[in-house]
Amino acid sequence: MMKRINEISSQIDEPDIEAMKKAGKRLDSLTKPPGSLGKLEDIVQKLAGITGNIKPAVKNRTHLLMAADHGVADEGVSAVPSEVTEFMVYNFLEGGAAINVLCRQAETELKVFDLGINNDIEHEDIIDRKIKYGTDNIVNGPAMSRSEAISSIETGIEAACKCAESGADIISTGEMGIANTTPSSAIAAVMTSRSVEDVVGRGSGIDQKTFEKKKEIVKKAIKVNDPDPQNSIEVLADLGGLEIGGMTGVILGSAASSLPVLLDGFICGVAALLACNINSGVKDYLIPSHKSVEPGHVKIYQEMGLEPMLDLDMRLGEGTGAVLNINQIEAACRMIDEMATFAEAGMDLD
Repeated sequence: MMKRINEISSQIDEPDIEAMKKAGKRLDSLTKPPGSLGKLEDIVQKLAGITGNIKPAVKNRTHLLMAADHGVADEGVSAVPSEVTEFMVYNFLEGGAAINVLCRQAETELKVFDLGINNDIEHEDIIDRKIKYGTDNIVNGPAMSRSEAISSIETGIEAACKCAESGADIISTGEMGIANTTPSSAIAAVMTSRSVEDVVGRGSGIDQKTFEKKKEIVKKAIKVNDPDPQNSIEVLADLGGLEIGGMTGVILGSAASSLPVLLDGFICGVAALLACNINSGVKDYLIPSHKSVEPGHVKIYQEMGLEPMLDLDMRLGEGTGAVLNINQIEAACRMIDEMATFAEAGMDLD
């Protein structure tokens, strides 16, 4: 059952260290003090390692948004009902959401996938890859079967691979699924060995009473399912969401295609944890865009040894932070390509 995932995992190469060194050498030769562009320099060296090109470009950009519903929403852990997932997906498809605005601004193609929305989406632009109509309630047992978890990952893999075949230079990913910070918190607690209190946040803006209830729901889900933290498929099947599995696949497929993948917030970070647990080499392909206000997000970054570019107090999801960060990625690429070296500027520093 894991054949496709194992095949893709085996295709993930180590970064091109020589290209990274050459990029670093060129950066140090540009008309600026060494290291003065900070994280922009780090990013462009990482991109050089991923692509093998010391002057990488991100002209062709695609954002893959995975959507699905969650049975645990029945426990009242969100500020809004699960019907909002469907509503927002139609909003994406009609171009009226925050992610649409940011994709237009960043000249990024948006693709919206239905992996498990409670109702069928009738729109010509939806990419229908529905595996089931929402997950099962994780306080009663597994969210999905092992085969469904694998299917969700494979869906993301194929989406990323198709983007690579179409000439994408960079992929970003995001999600939509009411109540999905609850399964994400459960996964984060299991995968990082942190307490539930350390990782659970207020999601869509729940009040204190609901917040306390949410923590108890997460604890119960972990106790009922008791997944093995070393087994990403088991953790995803027991606690996860179909859109989380989809993003896990996007990350794996991007890495196997030698494409950088821009991470969004907390839920996307959970998918990255799962992907890195399948193949630790995935980390070399991850670009963390921003730090969410969800407390579990910083714990995930600490677990993976990553540091985000931005901290804007965002917690929307959809991939908004990731797409917003594309402008900084482009700036980094243009710096190494367009800036003059001291020699080119006619200045001899020796």
